Formats: sequence, structure tokens, C-alpha cells
Amino acid sequence: MISAAEAATISRLRALIFFRAFFVSLLLGSAFVFRVELFAEPRKISFLIISLYVLTIVYALLLSRTKKVLLFAYLQLIFDLVAEITLIYITGGIDSWFSFTLILTVLSSSIVVDRRAGYFMASMAGILYGILIDLQFYSFLPIPYAGVIYEQQIFYNIFIHIVALYCTAFLAGYLSEKLAKTEERLEQKDSHLKDLEFFNIEVIESLPSGLFTTDEEGMVQIFNRAAEKITGTQKDNIMGKSIAVALPFLVDSFNEGRNEKILLLPEGKRKVIGITISALRDIGGNRTGFIGVFQDLTQLKEMETEMKQKEKLAAIGELSANIAHEIRNPLASLRGSIEMLREGKIPEKHRARLMDIAIGEMERLNSIITDFLSYSRPKPVELQNVDIHGLLNDTIDLLKNSEQNRGNIECEKKFSGELIMCADPGKMRQVFWNLGLNAMEALAEGGRLTVSTRSDGDSVHISFKDTGPGLDPDEIPKIFYPFYTTKERGTGLGLAIAYRLIEEHQGRLTVQSTTGKGSVFEIILNRNHGQ
Repeated sequence: MISAAEAATISRLRALIFFRAFFVSLLLGSAFVFRVELFAEPRKISFLIISLYVLTIVYALLLSRTKKVLLFAYLQLIFDLVAEITLIYITGGIDSWFSFTLILTVLSSSIVVDRRAGYFMASMAGILYGILIDLQFYSFLPIPYAGVIYEQQIFYNIFIHIVALYCTAFLAGYLSEKLAKTEERLEQKDSHLKDLEFFNIEVIESLPSGLFTTDEEGMVQIFNRAAEKITGTQKDNIMGKSIAVALPFLVDSFNEGRNEKILLLPEGKRKVIGITISALRDIGGNRTGFIGVFQDLTQLKEMETEMKQKEKLAAIGELSANIAHEIRNPLASLRGSIEMLREGKIPEKHRARLMDIAIGEMERLNSIITDFLSYSRPKPVELQNVDIHGLLNDTIDLLKNSEQNRGNIECEKKFSGELIMCADPGKMRQVFWNLGLNAMEALAEGGRLTVSTRSDGDSVHISFKDTGPGLDPDEIPKIFYPFYTTKERGTGLGLAIAYRLIEEHQGRLTVQSTTGKGSVFEIILNRNHGQ
């Protein structure tokens, strides 16, 4: 099993073999094709070319079989160097045009092996070239040269070639190392990117929610495992196709945001799908498509329906118990009074008192039934433009003269002019009366009731603030429940009715209270509701 470094070296050797064949064919073979008289001895050149082709074939055959890749690379480079020195010898030595081929071998050694190989081959090339030129100059080799050459010129020629070879080795080695490091970093980054991509795929596939992405035209690019399970559509059947194939309710357009849709399955089943769609953007912030996350809410909706049904039954039971409790007390008083009147043993002066008690309890029963019917069977809202400040002024005048005001309650108004909005005047008058009466009852020992309004854009805020004893924190969540009251003779329906009427106007009724510091009931309505 070869290492990654050896595999890279083999790849570079393969490129070197190809380049060698190309070089021999182009530079040497072309001279014969164009019949250029570069070579004094064509036979020797032909033999060299044939030898190089044969070596190239041998190298190619041995490349995949060799086990010592580094040694094999050095042998190739040394043979190349020998072939180049031979070429220089045949083509005139110091007059040869092919001394530049030595630079190619130094360059190849730095690229194929490493910087040290480049310096080694530069040294070998410099030594062999210097020996060849010296032997030629001193006539040990029968190589003629043109003109007169002095000893200083010979040494300078050798010196220039050696400097060129070492500079080539340095630059090629430096660039080769930088390239190798860059290649290593790129491989690491590629590995990290693959790991990250694998991780992202695993995360997407492991999500319990369905997830898909599409391009601008709605063609599916990602469709995870949960999406397959929820829709019953296989990924292979949806990739590259419209998302409407799996989710038909997206056939028209993508509405960004959260929605709940009904998915009809082929077998006739219905699923409630909660889906959130948002724009898919690239790094530059440009929209490239859409991303959708969705869940099967069918079981959750069934559970919600079941829970609501149970809550309704529990509320009916609690309401029935409260009604029975509220009715039982006046009935007991009424029965006792009638039984005493029937016996006829009551003195005349007490009979009128008992009759008053009976009539009062009957009125109380009628009030309880009337309030309960108002709460349980609300009339449709009849919206019209109404002056809220006018209704508040009428309510405050009535409160000042009510039996709950013993002259020790100060009513303060913090509004003026008109405040026109769309509402049901009768129901809003009842809300104001119930909240004002509740505040008056809380101020039995005296104090101040402040009624104020303010506008906030399209919202209208109406506040009833009293300086009474306030509410305990445990009481606040219950005060809008039917028949819940903290007063001795209250029915517990006033605030519940007010809450229901404000809900009918699609508004909110809130309360803030601190024990010993009073309470603030605030109505929040949309000024243009119903228009």
C-alpha cells in the first residue's frame, strides 16, 4: 500500500515521462522534419533519440510496478542529465544550443521530488557540464569550436551555468514547497468541507421536522427523510421537480411566514401541516430560492380538540356549580320567608319586612339569570362610529349618583374632546359601567376613581384606575372567571361580561394591581376595527 506522498510523486513522474516524450519529439525530431542543419552527426542524434524513446517506454512500464518510488525518480533524473550532457557533447560542447536543457532537469527534480533533489541535480549538472567544457577546451575530447576562446571565457561560461542551475534549483524548490504546502492546506480544507457537508447532510436528515429547499421556480433541491415520511413522497420522485408534487397547497405561490394547511393524501387521509417558509439567500443577501420547515400537526390538533372539549366540560361543571351556589342562597331566604308567611303566626309589623326580603331575593335571582344570559348568549356586535368620550362621560355621571357612592369617592376624568372609533355603543356602555361599578365597590371606604384615555397609532387605551385596597396576586388570574367574586353580594359576572364584550370587539382587557395601592383595568381596542 503506497502512501499519499508516494502517490503524488508517481503522478508527477507520469507527467515527467509525458513531457520527456513531448520534448524529444518537438525539439529534436522537428529538426529532421524541417531539415535544419543543427547536428554534425545525425546518426548519433538518431541513436540518442531512439534511446530516449526506449527509456521513456521502460519508465512507463516500470512506473506502476516499482516499490522504491524515490529511487526510481532519482534514476530517471540522472539518466536525463546524462542524456543532456551527451546531447551537448554531440552538438558542439561550448557552442551547443542545448545547454539550457540542464535547467529543465534541475527544474523537474525540484518539482517531481523536492528542493534537495533540485540542489543535488544542479550540483551534478554543474560538475558534468564543467568537466565536459574543460575536456573540450584542453583538447581531451575531439570537439571543435568556432573562433578563439580564452581560458577566462571558459571559466566564466561554466560559472554562469552553475549560477543559473543553482538559482533555478532555489526558485523551483521554493515554489515547489509553497505549492506543496498550499496543496496540503487545500486538501485539509477539502477534507473539512467534506466533513462539514457530511455533517450538514446528517443534521438535515436527522431533523424531526420536514425540510425542503427550492430554487426561485419552486424546483426541489433538498428534501429530507422527515419530509418523505410526512408527505409520503420519496426523495427520488421529487428532486428537481416542483414542490407542489409533494405539497399541493404550494402550487400557486410561496407565502413567507407561518401557516397551517391541509394535506390530502392519496388514500383519503387528511393531515394538518404547520409550515414556515422563508427566503433562501446567498452570502451576498440575494434571494436564490425558498426554504420550508414543516411538521405534521394532526395528532397535536386532535389532542387540542380533545383538551378543549374536556376544558369545556370542566368549565360547564364549574359554571353549573357556581350557578347552583348563587341561586341556592336567595332561594333559601325566599323559602324561609314564604314558609313563615304561610304559617300566619308572624305579627303584622314583620310581614311587610318578610315580603320585602322575598321580593328582594326574587330581584336578586332575576339579576343573576339576566347577567348569566348576557354572558352565555351574547348578541351580535352592532358596529358604528361612536364617541368613546361621550359614553365615558355618561357612565361617570351615573357612577357619581349610584348607591355605591356615599359621597366619599372622587371621580376624575383625564380626557377631553371627542374620540371617535368603530364599536357597539350599547356593549361599550355596559363594559364601562361594569368596570366603573367594580371600582366603586372597591372604594367603599372612599378614594379616587380616575378614568383616562390615550391613542397609540391605531390603538385606543381606556383605563379605570382606583385607589382601593388592590388585589392579592393569587386573585388576579381568576377575576375574569364567571361567578368569581371577592365581594359579599357580588355575582362575579360583571368583569366576566366586560371581558367577553371586549373580546367580541377583538380587543384586550388587562389588569394591574398591587395590594394596598389600588388597581388599573385597561381596555385596548383597534380604532378601525370592523371598517
